[in-house]
Amino acid sequence: MPAVNRSVRPEASHRRSVVATVVGNFVESFDWLAYGLFAPLFAAQFFPSSNPLTSLLGAFAVFGTGMLFRPIGGVLLGRLADRRGRRPALMLAIGLMTGGSTLIAIVPTYEHIGILAPLVLLLARLAQGISSGGEWTAAATYLMEIAPKNRRCLYSSLFSVTTMAGPFVASLLGAGLGTWLGTATMEAWGWRVPFLLGGVFGVILLVLRRRLTETEVFRREVRPRARRGSLRQLIGAHRRQVLLAVMFVAGLGVIGGTWSTAVPAMGHRLIGSQTMFWVVVCVTGSVIALQVPLGLLADRVDPGRFLIVSSVVFAAVGSYAYLTVQDSFVSLAFTYSTGVIFLGCVTMVLPKMLSRIFPPQIRGLGIGLPHASTTALLGGAGPLLAAYSDERGASGWFIAAVMAAVLLAWPATVWERRLYRRDPSAPGSGPVSEPAVARTAG
Repeated sequence: MPAVNRSVRPEASHRRSVVATVVGNFVESFDWLAYGLFAPLFAAQFFPSSNPLTSLLGAFAVFGTGMLFRPIGGVLLGRLADRRGRRPALMLAIGLMTGGSTLIAIVPTYEHIGILAPLVLLLARLAQGISSGGEWTAAATYLMEIAPKNRRCLYSSLFSVTTMAGPFVASLLGAGLGTWLGTATMEAWGWRVPFLLGGVFGVILLVLRRRLTETEVFRREVRPRARRGSLRQLIGAHRRQVLLAVMFVAGLGVIGGTWSTAVPAMGHRLIGSQTMFWVVVCVTGSVIALQVPLGLLADRVDPGRFLIVSSVVFAAVGSYAYLTVQDSFVSLAFTYSTGVIFLGCVTMVLPKMLSRIFPPQIRGLGIGLPHASTTALLGGAGPLLAAYSDERGASGWFIAAVMAAVLLAWPATVWERRLYRRDPSAPGSGPVSEPAVARTAG
């Protein structure tokens, strides 16, 4: 038995593995969300137009294109995690994110190199899209395979902490730089600083991840198999699990795209960039403190029930907050906090729920393909549709469609319970080894 299963309190080497895994989520969220937070500052430099909205739509289009490459990352890095190991996938994911962030930090603007400027920006976002599609998948798989069975939601809450820490640090940096440099300098070159720091963070994490050891589940149950990480096997024998994963991830994808990009852009327009940065700082800083207690709560109750309650409450409160947002700090903070809290709640239960419906030899690809595809489609389209619907006065229809995707978690949970009734003593209830669901389904 691995050392992690002998005690809930991890050993020093185990703690280092956990830190190196979840900190990658911070680097990914910092790099990925910095684009949405700073896009209003640099949009005109890469997509010049007399209409600021047109420039912003161009920047968001690049954001959406990067999202569309997430499925490629989910497939490539998911297969790598199943065939070569979870550790190589984690290393490649952070390498791509680091390279993309560094490229954004140094790329010249449209004024200097013309059409090459948005093309290079697009290339950087494509690399980050591939990374983003595989980082969460590889990290969630690794973390669930080393976590004690009665602390998996607590471990997943660390994902929530690091996910929020990314925009927290990026916004704190933006607010500090804005105060120090001023708006004109921020628009000229100050927006590059977060991307440069993202590259530095990535290099440090690459060093940390070199010390990771492969999971016992992969060494014992996956590596000996001749057939693993097969896309044909996933689509053929595990169709129901893939559809189930899509339903679980839909809310995360659409809210992640809308609340991380469209809502900050709305705040930039209503109360100014500097104030909106402080909104994100205050909200994420406050919500971070809730994640570990919520993770402990999710471990004590059924994760499906926890997800349903979170989705229903957010569908009601989040809709009201989005449609009634006003040009004040309090109103923007309330609106932004509803989405951030929901994302935290979903993130702390999804790794456990997704990892247990796929067997180890297909787990990386099984989580990666539906997770990356769903977040790419819904998250990438969210900011563009939000801006378009707002311009046309159709925000009500937009938010209704968004919340319909959020509420898919309810039928998904009911379907999972009906299809896969688990015996608590079955092997699948242990350290995420061969789940009972995987042996009976498909």
